[in-house]
Amino acid sequence: MVKRVAVVLAGCGVFDGSEIHEASAVLVHLSRSGAEVKIFAPNVDQMHVIDHVKGNPTEEQRNVLVESARLARGNILDLAELQVNELDAIIFPGGFGVAKNLCSWAVDGNKCTVNDLVKSTLLAFHNAKKPIGLCCISPVLAAKVFPGCEVTVGHDTNSDGRFPDCSTASSIEELGCKHICKNVNEAHVDEKNKIITTCAFMCKAPLHEIFDGIGVMVQEVLKIA
Repeated sequence: MVKRVAVVLAGCGVFDGSEIHEASAVLVHLSRSGAEVKIFAPNVDQMHVIDHVKGNPTEEQRNVLVESARLARGNILDLAELQVNELDAIIFPGGFGVAKNLCSWAVDGNKCTVNDLVKSTLLAFHNAKKPIGLCCISPVLAAKVFPGCEVTVGHDTNSDGRFPDCSTASSIEELGCKHICKNVNEAHVDEKNKIITTCAFMCKAPLHEIFDGIGVMVQEVLKIA
């Protein structure tokens, strides 16, 4: 039976939108597994636009849906049009756009707010007992919306230099959630909540290892769907 999966984007580009390699990896693994994919993004303004050469904000203003359409090759829908009863699972790639455009984690940390439509979408899948896949920084969405859930963003220490953002793990635990330490080629399955997470670029790892870890997450999502 073909699995129908929503992929939610947050713009285009690691520093102000969806991480392009993660989004591509999710789509490749879903395609290889024969899933039917619909891509969505909220029709909202980005928090800001980053010059990805200089690393600085610019004076531009861009729209999350319009920018996400670049990754979706134009085949994208407003997140407001998503119908949970037409889908079997949902996946959120990472990138700073998740922490800037889908929620305010980049500014407010674990005191952030989640975009109302993103929150209602997550709750709808959870209430329907359908799996939710999240990678990189996007597990913070689950940590905010589902108190007590289990997620991974990699390791909670940076002893080997591969996890420079390890403090995110403690921020997640401060929300009353459980952080599970996992390597980049692994995923964690919260069986109770049907939340599947992998750290992706939260780990400084070769691209192929990140690709493989996202593949593990996708397969776990499809297994539950």
